[in-house]
This record gives sequence, structure tokens and C-alpha cells, in this order.
Amino acid sequence: MKQVSIRPHWTIQDPDGPALPARLIELLVQVHERGSLLLAAKALGLSYRHAWDLVRQGEQCFQSQLLHMARGKGSTLTELGEKIAWADRRIQARLKPVLDSLASELAGELQRTLSASAPALRIQASHGFAIERLIERLQQDGLRLEFGYASSAAALAALHEGDCDAAGLHIPLGSMQTHALEHYARWLDESLDLQVIDIATRRQGLMVRAGNPKELFALADLARPQVRFINRQVGSGTRLLLEGLLKQQGVAPERIVGFEQGEYTHAAVAAYVASGMADVGFGLEPPARQFKLDFVPIASERYFLLCRGELGRSAQMQTVLAALRDPALRALLNTLPGYDASHSGRLTPLHEAFGERPPQPAPHSDPARTQGARD
Repeated sequence: MKQVSIRPHWTIQDPDGPALPARLIELLVQVHERGSLLLAAKALGLSYRHAWDLVRQGEQCFQSQLLHMARGKGSTLTELGEKIAWADRRIQARLKPVLDSLASELAGELQRTLSASAPALRIQASHGFAIERLIERLQQDGLRLEFGYASSAAALAALHEGDCDAAGLHIPLGSMQTHALEHYARWLDESLDLQVIDIATRRQGLMVRAGNPKELFALADLARPQVRFINRQVGSGTRLLLEGLLKQQGVAPERIVGFEQGEYTHAAVAAYVASGMADVGFGLEPPARQFKLDFVPIASERYFLLCRGELGRSAQMQTVLAALRDPALRALLNTLPGYDASHSGRLTPLHEAFGERPPQPAPHSDPARTQGARD
């Protein structure tokens, strides 16, 4: 199956002037990461002279300095340079799952045009770092896939309606488990003989700036004065978890500054905090570590695939199970901060998977395919 790759490209320019020189933005990002113009140029395969020319052209465009140079101390970005670098990182963090989904959709369309066969396995999943690794592994194993990232609710609705073969979602462990199962009950139809395939457990918590300067250690701290919060979008499973925890602890969301402002990925939340636009966000641990933030664990979740029983016995799903049970993939998943793949590949009937009979859907429930795009 052909692989499609889509990457965002953006630039800045005056209405009647030239755009920023090509590659300047990625050069500034590399300087921010490496602390040296020379190392940034090498990383991008540019000569040092060409890198300097790009910086000078950019400074001329803005009529403002982008880079500070100090002999023996490398290079640092000015405030303007940092704003541009962080803008690029936020764009990448926000759009990656969307573009990956679109790329898979386009690859599937090409496959159907080039041959009569349909993709072997269709997956709709809440975006996460373990499911990303699993999809990469399955593609390496040669399994033909068509996947898309969506909210847990949208993925479950797609499975219920036959628009995908497996749905990836996350359910909190502990006191919030029943609340989440009740929220998704309309799609957990026992007549479908649904099977749970464990991938990993993971931690959600507070992403705070390095050193935790505002000493934010609990959800109640989000309501303190002068604390700026960045949330996930309405409809996401992560926001559902947070709202449930706040209610459980008696913290009113309206007291939290920024609660109604949401980002569409965990990485975008981390980038938002790391860029200084907020003091704290709520999400997964890997992007917090990636953006050099501190992380305060709040809750653990179980991330899994859900499929119908007949598919669970298919050759395609046996390939998935074999990958998840492979010690190499388990080791890879365990390198993700806050992830535990001890039960990866465990197959359990839905009615046994949570230690209770899943809540049954209300007869008047409406499908909610319009909920948030990513969890």
C-alpha cells in the first residue's frame, strides 16, 4: 500500500512584500533546540554562510533582530525569534494527527483505485502515543491499514455503525471508570460481542513549566488567582476525565481562567504551556517531557482497541495481537513516559473487561459523531 506523507508549511510576509526566506523558520526552530547556529545549519544540511544569510534576510524583513550571538556561548533567539519558533512547534503539534489521518485516507483511496482490494483493517482511534507506535509497527509488518484519529466517542460510533473494524479509546482506572463507561454506553451494545484488546495504561496530569514556579500540584490549584490554564477541546475524552475529576473534588470549572479555551492534541497543550501562553495544562506525560515541562500525575487510564468478536478471530487481528504481544513492541511502549504495556495484547470480552456489566444505552440516546476530533 502506498504511503502518503503530508507536512504543514507556513510563512510570514507583508501584503506587498516578499515572504520570509525558505527554511528560515525551521532554522530558528533548530537554533532554539540546539543553542547554536552552526549545529542548526548542520542539522538542516545548510552551510554556515547560507544559514547566516537566511537570518539576515529575516531580520531585514522584520526590521528586528532574530538572533543573539555570544563568542563561546553559542546562539540564542531574541523574543521575536522565540515567538516564531514556538509558533511552528504549536502548528506541528496541533496538526500532526489531523494530517496523519488525512494521509491514511488518501492512501486508502489510492489503493482502492489501483486495485480492487479494500484496506485490510480500518481503525478509528483517539490519538495517543501508544496507538501511533502500534500503527507504525503494523505498517512495518506489511498489514494494510486505513486509520484516522477521532474522539473516543466518534471512534465508538464508527465501530457501532460498521464504518471501522476497530476503535481505539481510553477509560480511566479507579473511581472515574463507571462515569466514563456510562458516558459511552450508547455504543457498548452487548449484542455485538465486543472484545477489548489492551494496548497500555497511561498517566494524565498537570503539565507545568519547568520547576513548577506557581507550585501547582492538585486540580484545586487550577482555580487559584493568576493561574492561566489551557484545556482540551469540548468532546474529547481527556476533557471528560478532567470535568469528572473536578466535579468529584468540588472544583467549579468557571473559577479556572482559560477553562473554555481548548487545544486539539496533548502535544498542542504542552507547546502552549512551554511557549509561556499558559501556566498549566492537562494531558499526557510524553509531550510534557518532550517540551521540557514538569509533570504532576493525576489519573491513570487504560487505552485499548475495541472490535467485534468475529474480527477478533480474523487473520488481520491476529497480526495485531502478535505485534502487541511482541516483547520488542512492549519495550518500545514502556519507553513512553507514564506508559505501562504489561498487559499489551490481552484479549477480553467487553462484559468481563471492567469488572462489571457495562452500562446499557438509554433507548432515546442520539449518536454523537460530532464530538471533538482527538482525545
